[in-house]
Amino acid sequence: MDVSGAVVASGTEEHQPFASPHPGWAEQDPRDWWRACGAAVKKALQKSTIHCEEIACVGFSGQMHGAVLLDCAGEVVRPALIWCDQRTEKQSRDLSEKFGTDRLIQLTCNPPLTNFTLTKILWVRENEPHLWARVRHIMLPKDYVRFRLTGDRAIDLADASGTLLLDVAKRAWSAEVLSGTGVDKSVLPALYESPEVCGKLNREGAAATGLKIGTPVVAGAGDQAAGAVGMGIVRAGVVSATIGTSGVVFAATDRPALDPRGRLHTFCHAVPGRWHVMGVTQAAGLSLRWFRDTFGLSMAALNNPHRDPYELLSEEAATAPTGADGLLWAPYLMGERTPHLDPNAHGALVGITPSHRRAHIVRAILEGVAFSLQDSFAIFAEMKVPVTKIRLGGGGARSPLWRQIQADVYNHEVELLAAEEGAAYGAAILAAVGARCFASVDEACDAVVHVASRVKPNPASSALLQKNYGKFRRLYPALHSV
Repeated sequence: MDVSGAVVASGTEEHQPFASPHPGWAEQDPRDWWRACGAAVKKALQKSTIHCEEIACVGFSGQMHGAVLLDCAGEVVRPALIWCDQRTEKQSRDLSEKFGTDRLIQLTCNPPLTNFTLTKILWVRENEPHLWARVRHIMLPKDYVRFRLTGDRAIDLADASGTLLLDVAKRAWSAEVLSGTGVDKSVLPALYESPEVCGKLNREGAAATGLKIGTPVVAGAGDQAAGAVGMGIVRAGVVSATIGTSGVVFAATDRPALDPRGRLHTFCHAVPGRWHVMGVTQAAGLSLRWFRDTFGLSMAALNNPHRDPYELLSEEAATAPTGADGLLWAPYLMGERTPHLDPNAHGALVGITPSHRRAHIVRAILEGVAFSLQDSFAIFAEMKVPVTKIRLGGGGARSPLWRQIQADVYNHEVELLAAEEGAAYGAAILAAVGARCFASVDEACDAVVHVASRVKPNPASSALLQKNYGKFRRLYPALHSV
């Protein structure tokens, strides 16, 4: 990204999909992230007309919550347990019993959930003691990539907020949680604000990526906070709804706003001195991918092999009416975070009749994911978190139908942005601030983030979907009792 906010070049490299040795488990090899990162950076450099000497600073983003465990030599001890891994229900219960859920929320602003890094650390310690004995360093996914690039062990406060080890209100590691769980502070990386420079490229990093030795790097942020920066969600009132594999509703706050029931996450923002609240749907885009992988594509899609399969699914769904003729989708394929905090929740397709076709099912999935995200907006209203603008991101922002469905379900105009690079774009903005191209994250976002278009809710469709949302709210209690 240049200082005007224009994307000069980009590069991508696929890494291996996550492994699931048992139901509910999810693991990845951090070394594959490093391989893919080096290849992607080299591709971006090759596509551009710039030289590595012209790059002023490097930013980082990546998936949150994963536990990367290294030995004294910096070698990976075992595959990382990543964010959607659900094996740690026992450890979550143990933390709740040891501290009390209310006390943990006071200490870390969050309840003990299977997704958070601490529960994964405790699982390895309890179930793989022979591997735990080798562990000397713990970091999160993007921070492993930086470690390989610079040799420095660092983490930003936004990503650290998702470990359950951070005193989010005080922006420091929680001495009480560390002491109570027996996790030595020495195994954790140093804390930085997201736009702070925390290291420089070393020889290994330069060789792997093609970047210049000595290029400064900033701390960066986890994918949600960096994605919010990339969308200009840095001040109170502007909210994002992003649909990727998971779905996230994200609002910036000037204080650590707390849901006493722990249904929302309260984390430090990537903006120094600010926080954010965040609701998460575990299987948002994953619901659509599950349908595609399980039931395949329509004949129209098979006859158009060069078209994006998700575009074709969206076009198919558009042939079904608003409300999918009463069909409802509960997107709980991987348990659920907001608002249910239930790792054992299961998905369901409810209300099927002989008249329903594939298109109805796909449309019900799109609407069900939007209903699930609306749960977060409902909690924002309870907490009096202001919502003046809603900006869409991820795959849900690329589908015209899904954009309209979201506007109708939220009953609020939604905005689309000119840049679609998401978290990577936010990481580049943070790097620009670290390079002193801008005085602050606010100034950078004001300069480079631009609204491209807006979508207004359709009054008739919105009224029908508000009614269906009431029915959706009754699904989880019914499913939970089965």
